[in-house]
Amino acid sequence: MSRLTAEIWVQAYMTRLRLHEIPAFVVSHGDDTAGAVLVKLNTLDGQAQAYQRSFDLMSGERQWIVLSEGIESEVDEAIKRQRGFDPDLWVIEVEDRDGRHFLDQPGLAD
Repeated sequence: MSRLTAEIWVQAYMTRLRLHEIPAFVVSHGDDTAGAVLVKLNTLDGQAQAYQRSFDLMSGERQWIVLSEGIESEVDEAIKRQRGFDPDLWVIEVEDRDGRHFLDQPGLAD
């Protein structure tokens, strides 16, 4: 089964957020084809969470897991470290006081 390119997934994700009037920005443009995607959720209260995709070897499923959460500056440092490991990484910042990111919704969760 073929998978979407990173660029198409990011465009679809940004569109879904825009339809719900949730601001989101591409902070770092990774590799268009195979770049991994990291999503930072900024709740605009000094707190943030960073999500990355993980692959469960037992089930074969892909899921979003929390890479880092807490004070926004600390989450930014964790993202900076990830960028150091993977220069092809996409970083999307979502700004929502209600903490909505939609990564658990069909089409985005897997």
